[in-house]
Amino acid sequence: MSREKFDKHFCMVAIEKGFITSEQLNETLKIQVVEELESGKHRLRGQILQAKNYITLEQTDEVLMEMGLL
Repeated sequence: MSREKFDKHFCMVAIEKGFITSEQLNETLKIQVVEELESGKHRLRGQILQAKNYITLEQTDEVLMEMGLL
């Protein structure tokens, strides 16, 4: 696996695949920051995207496969 592929961010791969939009990514980042500041809780962006129904479990798995993490 190439280093470039491994270094890609989950959300960037999801955008490249057309699974999410940049607006959905921005909303996800805001949610993540607010949760961390308010409760100290850290949720992965993929978890937030799934909770918001922006991405399916199958799409999440496809992104992780592309990243070489599955």
